[in-house]
Amino acid sequence: MESIVIAGATGFIGRWFIHQFHKKYKIIALSRSKVKSETYPDVEWRSVDLYSLSSTTAALKGADYGLYLVHSMQPSTRLNQGSFEDTDLLLADNFGRAAERCGLRQIVFIGGILPKQTSGYSAHLKSRYETEQTLASRTVPVTAIRAGIIVGPGGSSFNIIEKLVKRLPVMACPQWCKSPSQPIDITTMLKILDESFGNEKLYNKAVEVGGANTLTYMELLGKTSRIMHRKRFIFSVPFFTLGFSKLWVALFSNSSIAFVSPLIESLRHDMRIKPNQPYAFTHPEVDIDESIRRALHENAPNIERRTSAKEEKNTVRSVQRLANPGNKPAAWVAEAYPKWLPTLFKYILKARSTKDETSFQLFGVKLLRLKYVEERSDQERKLFFIVGGILSKRGDHGWLEFRSVLGNRYIVAAIHEFVPALPWFLYRYTQAVIHLVVMKRFNTFLSNQSVS
Repeated sequence: MESIVIAGATGFIGRWFIHQFHKKYKIIALSRSKVKSETYPDVEWRSVDLYSLSSTTAALKGADYGLYLVHSMQPSTRLNQGSFEDTDLLLADNFGRAAERCGLRQIVFIGGILPKQTSGYSAHLKSRYETEQTLASRTVPVTAIRAGIIVGPGGSSFNIIEKLVKRLPVMACPQWCKSPSQPIDITTMLKILDESFGNEKLYNKAVEVGGANTLTYMELLGKTSRIMHRKRFIFSVPFFTLGFSKLWVALFSNSSIAFVSPLIESLRHDMRIKPNQPYAFTHPEVDIDESIRRALHENAPNIERRTSAKEEKNTVRSVQRLANPGNKPAAWVAEAYPKWLPTLFKYILKARSTKDETSFQLFGVKLLRLKYVEERSDQERKLFFIVGGILSKRGDHGWLEFRSVLGNRYIVAAIHEFVPALPWFLYRYTQAVIHLVVMKRFNTFLSNQSVS
């Protein structure tokens, strides 16, 4: 029996895939929190920190294929500094590197349909495309399945539509609600995924998929209201700004604005599949009305989660994408940073480096101590454990890394699970702010480097 490791196993598509195929494949399901599922006892659950390359590598061992369903739209620490686009870049790079080390035969990834124009993508679609590119930048073949809205019980996008219909008798919709799309049923998507694994015709290919019906988002709202037997007055107005649209969708769907923002931005695009796709799947078409009925009246598969052991409360993650026009490897950037930083502070701040440790000092007081982890570093990635200093509460928690991504196109500088020693409120508005300023200035420094 072939094995599939699923990153994002507790999400909408992950749960349905487990439900549908836990007897056909040996499924290794990944989750940050511990999971015990009596419903699917034959599924192997592995706890993983996808921000950690070593943890991700250990989690992928023994798998034949990978199903990548991760999208970092929810915070994983008390303070998250960085956009979801940059975090997605880091997570995809971790998974791609781990898949390469573990000898996976293929990665299948679900992204978004790209508009016909080659520029002006929404942040959400641009991130999905970058994730696809990052996974494909390694040696493991990648199959990208690009889709629009996936309709089914438990789907986050359709849940928003359902809540809007329930709560708003009158819906004045912005112009983006007239954008055409081809919603696809979750059962169809599952069959497409099943046909993709081990299909060498799809190695290193991207395929757009959609349902049988083409309709606008206003029409989707209208169909949903009729099937729910709710009389709703739905019309479009030209003066809704994108920002106001995000606000009212978040308010009336009871979702965070951080979650709905990238989704709303993507809805302005034409999400119909383009002709002449490289591969035709043999799945039956599902009528959109039937998809909506199932999404409204059926229950999604349930995965029983258990909370992890007590974790440190005040943790910080900061993921910053840095320009790299000089084509510098991560090793060069990691060595340049402690040399550059004192110049920003007029040499009041000093950096001391040995082969194994780097410390930043102010008037002889060690602010931070970093231990170089040679066995987990190479030219594309430099890793340092945060082991002390008066600004760090713990010397056994947190790490700093510099890594090259997308063939040296960017450098990602990231701090993970850092526990500050300062009181939280003071840290939040002093040290955290200073760190972002420093990263912005360091980005300028890298932008001015010549090609090596």
